[in-house]
Amino acid sequence: MRLIDLGLEKLTDTLIQMSNISVRAIELAAEAFMKGIDVSKKVYELSLQLKELHEAVTDIATELIARYQPLATDLRYIKSCYEISYGFYRFGRYAYDIADVIREFGDISYCGMSEARYTVELVKKLVNESIASFKEKDPEKAKKVIELDDEVDAQYRNYLRKAISDTTTDKKCDLAVLLLMRYLERIGDHATYIAETVLYITGKASSEKPS
Repeated sequence: MRLIDLGLEKLTDTLIQMSNISVRAIELAAEAFMKGIDVSKKVYELSLQLKELHEAVTDIATELIARYQPLATDLRYIKSCYEISYGFYRFGRYAYDIADVIREFGDISYCGMSEARYTVELVKKLVNESIASFKEKDPEKAKKVIELDDEVDAQYRNYLRKAISDTTTDKKCDLAVLLLMRYLERIGDHATYIAETVLYITGKASSEKPS
């Protein structure tokens, strides 16, 4: 085993730890939103853990580059790990934004949640697929994430048009759910960035660097 391999293994293990925390943060925030429960403090703590781990990934990546002057393949992986780490960190931040909606709006569990619940489940699937694509270095799973993201975007746009055009609905509900849908859409975007980075790692990207 090369000396750099120990550092690469540590980098991967840290990202897997981040993936588990980010999924927990998203699921906790989304479920609490549906029930009108304030979990902002708990989700904030998870987001801080992700921030600290993202900083750890940065430190590990910097050390590996400085000490070992990695070859092209290793350097590609190290740079990609940093980008994936940032995606997990953003998952935590958007989960906190979702939790913060309830803190600001109070209990909105009486609102119609059918579109929101469908989008939550869609985004959870998308996030889990993006994580699986990284763990397994699976370009096919990564491509599936990119396809699913189009549906998440469509759900957000459709709800936005509905909230604007329907004057008979409860506008407090419309605004709260619209914020949720927007944050879910952004989570979907970052899951897509992770998937694109996996394509980059595996050499299946259409360009040299993911967007």
